[in-house]
Amino acid sequence: MEVLIHQVLKTRIVRFVLVGGLGFLADAGTLFLLISGGIGPFVARVVSILFAMFVTWRLNRAFTFGASSGSQISEAGRYFTVATSVATFNYLLYAGLLVMVPTCPPVLATAIATIVCTLVSFAGYGKFAFRSS
Repeated sequence: MEVLIHQVLKTRIVRFVLVGGLGFLADAGTLFLLISGGIGPFVARVVSILFAMFVTWRLNRAFTFGASSGSQISEAGRYFTVATSVATFNYLLYAGLLVMVPTCPPVLATAIATIVCTLVSFAGYGKFAFRSS
C-alpha cells in the first residue's frame, strides 16, 4: 500500500492538485478574511486570486513542475500570463454564479470556479510557464 501511495504522489497531476488545494485554501482563506473585514466580495476576490497565484507559483515551481531552464523572472512572467488568463475565466465564473444565484456563498462560488479551471491551468503551466527554453 505504501508503494502505491508513493507512486501516486510521484505523478505530476497529483502534486498539481495538492498544490492547487493549498492555493485554494490561500484563496478562500484570504477571501473570507477580507470579506469579514468589510471589503466587498468582488474586490476581495481580486486580492485573494493574486495572493493564490503567488503561492501556487512558488509551490508548483518547487514540487510540481520544477524550475524552468530560463530565469525566474521569465518563468514568473509566463506563469502569471497563464494564471491571469485562467484567473480571468475563474473570476467570470465566480461573478456569474454570484449574479445568477444571489444566495450562493462566495466561498462555494470560488470552489466551483476553481474546479472548472484546474485542467486548463495544468496544461498551460506545464506547456508554457515551466517549459525548458
